[in-house]
Amino acid sequence: MTKTDHQTSRLPDHQDLEKAALRGEPSYVWRAGQERRLQMIVNAAEERIRGDILENGCGVGMYIEHLAPLGGTVFGLEYDYERTADAGSCLPRILNGAGENLPYPSNSFDLILSHEVIEHVQDDRQAIQEMIRTLRPGGRLTLFCPNRGYPFETHGIYWRGEYRFGNILFVNYLPRKWRDKLAPHVEVYTRRDMEKLFEGLPVKFIEKTVVFGAYDNIIARLGRFGKILRGLMQALEKTPLKVFGLSHFWVVEKI
Repeated sequence: MTKTDHQTSRLPDHQDLEKAALRGEPSYVWRAGQERRLQMIVNAAEERIRGDILENGCGVGMYIEHLAPLGGTVFGLEYDYERTADAGSCLPRILNGAGENLPYPSNSFDLILSHEVIEHVQDDRQAIQEMIRTLRPGGRLTLFCPNRGYPFETHGIYWRGEYRFGNILFVNYLPRKWRDKLAPHVEVYTRRDMEKLFEGLPVKFIEKTVVFGAYDNIIARLGRFGKILRGLMQALEKTPLKVFGLSHFWVVEKI
């Protein structure tokens, strides 16, 4: 959601700041960052991309719009009513609801996408349980969420009672108690935090990695230098320095 590489130049105005703090900002345009992540999802899904697919936390429907032509039947769930209406105005099968109580029967989907969403829910463990419940055996969850090792808190912070939107350096490196006072509106995850979310669930892990951003906003401002920066950062994904990446990317299969 509110990530340097896939948010647009559209920033929330004063009236939208509270929503941005609590729910993040969805993708409004399609650029290199979204395209790269879509390809990661498609590669992880394999033949499931032509099955029944749920995007859990679909925002205004950008990923659904690009998943739909790939041959599957795509569903979307969005907590925010206005965003649900925006997505549903041009896309079918969009429901308004919470990730902790998915309005679908068990064993409904071959693929679920959760893209920078679980950090915003009230109960992330329950949200994970619900996604596993609604996957069919052999179905896969593709999950992106914030990495605590990334040097910036990308969702802004609260300072002296006011929300400050933007990328704030080193907040996530503070002790958890202090960090959570500055960013009580959003969670952030270490690898161990992620593992705890899946403890006791009938799953196996296909991939556990960390990815850097596409830095589309920086490229829009700096051109060639921004592209060089993106190439350097993404090259780190193949090294131990990926622990400083933007987001976890996990692929989890129900057994």
